Amino acid sequence: MTAVNDATTIDKNWVPETRTLLIGDQDVEPGGETWDVYNPATEQVIATVGGASAEQVDAAVAAARRAFPAWAALSGEQRSAHIHRFADALERAADRLLPSIVNEVGTPVSLAEYLQVKMAVDEHLRWAAEAAKTDRTVHLGEYDKPVPTMSDVVHDPVGVVAAITGYNYPLNLAIFKFGAALAAGCTVVLFPSPRTPLTTLFLGDLIKEAGLPPGVMNVIVGGTEVGKQLSSHPGVDRVSFTGSDGVGAKIMEQAAANLAGVTLELGGKSPNIVLEGVDVQKIAVEMHLRWSRNGGQGCAALARLLVHDSVYDEFLEAGATAFDQMVVGDPWDRATNIGPMIRPDHQARVQGFIDDSVAEGGKKLLEVTKPLPEKGWFVNPVLLGNLPHDARAVQNEIFGPVAVILPFRDTEEAIRLANDTPYGLAANVWCDDPVEARRVAEQIRAGTVWINGGGAMRPDAPFGGYGKSGVGRELGEWGMREYLEVKHIQWRI
Repeated sequence: MTAVNDATTIDKNWVPETRTLLIGDQDVEPGGETWDVYNPATEQVIATVGGASAEQVDAAVAAARRAFPAWAALSGEQRSAHIHRFADALERAADRLLPSIVNEVGTPVSLAEYLQVKMAVDEHLRWAAEAAKTDRTVHLGEYDKPVPTMSDVVHDPVGVVAAITGYNYPLNLAIFKFGAALAAGCTVVLFPSPRTPLTTLFLGDLIKEAGLPPGVMNVIVGGTEVGKQLSSHPGVDRVSFTGSDGVGAKIMEQAAANLAGVTLELGGKSPNIVLEGVDVQKIAVEMHLRWSRNGGQGCAALARLLVHDSVYDEFLEAGATAFDQMVVGDPWDRATNIGPMIRPDHQARVQGFIDDSVAEGGKKLLEVTKPLPEKGWFVNPVLLGNLPHDARAVQNEIFGPVAVILPFRDTEEAIRLANDTPYGLAANVWCDDPVEARRVAEQIRAGTVWINGGGAMRPDAPFGGYGKSGVGRELGEWGMREYLEVKHIQWRI
């Protein structure tokens, strides 16, 4: 990928100039409502964009429908080559994708380089391109009742996919969806959060540069009504959405009108369990710096800390160093590791969780106390304690730099507390005994369970959750299957 580490080569003020929708192979002037897009670190308007009209939503779906038969008919090798060329275009644009994301999301540049750009393209999109080549045919062999037959199971692409992404990782979340959809042979209408539409609109330019066939990928933007029309559109065969569980439930209802399938990657309240005997001096700082990254605006943030009584006080003391290392401020300053909240209403919501918790008897056990920047929708990170497990801040996703901590007496209580929320997206288990760690991990009801910190987000591993954390999975072979229909072919011999 094009090097983006040298800050002198990047225009820090750059935002995409694209304001047109991509429908088929045409740049289309938006016909719907307009709104301002802000830099959350400066509160400045960085763009005014227009959304799709109802007719343009229909046109985008129709373009994807027209493109579907030819795209589905390509060989896996041919689709793979197209996707790799698209990845090439994204790589060439890395020095523009980076400032686009920093300026519209507020992710610190030191974090965005890998998590927001490089990982998305180099690892996940390239993996999807290779996955397109896989022959998934299953040969079942002979069956003799009532007559001898043979059977194959084959996989056909679902059709037109509405890919609806959240604001916090605009490029990653888009690639998680369209990478697998395109590899499977589906065509796509991409629809970003209206809070961060600029990077996605810019993708329209890169789609054309890469030479994807017209209509295979379409890009539209808009507000709630546009999203509703898209997710309930009779021409859409599957809706893939990342966002809150509340909106996810509405999208599921809207898609149900057409019996369209859904893949929903929703919220989380992920437990981070520290079992007895763990050397907390080695892990406390890492734990705090992980849940607070991207300003805590991550669905799998491990922000519900369950710590054994025997190491609880030592853990608090060891974690204080992490809060000394948290720098809240300008995302372009490489010392910064905590950026802003996306909008003032979200800033107020996050601060409300803190204030309400303290009013109800909770305590700020650790916090950053330095003054916040005068401009920007920032919240200082805080660790809340002295709360019951049924408290709102313990049970609900906050989506900000706020964690809660609860002590437990024994491992079985830790397992019970870990599973005692409506969510089940991710979890982490810190344990010195690998056998016990695996036993505990297998009892946690979550789609991903890391042991002792785990590792990077693998493109070949599934991601998704139990309960209110979603329906279906993204990434890996499991994510591919979301965009494939299963067909049994049987013949007499």
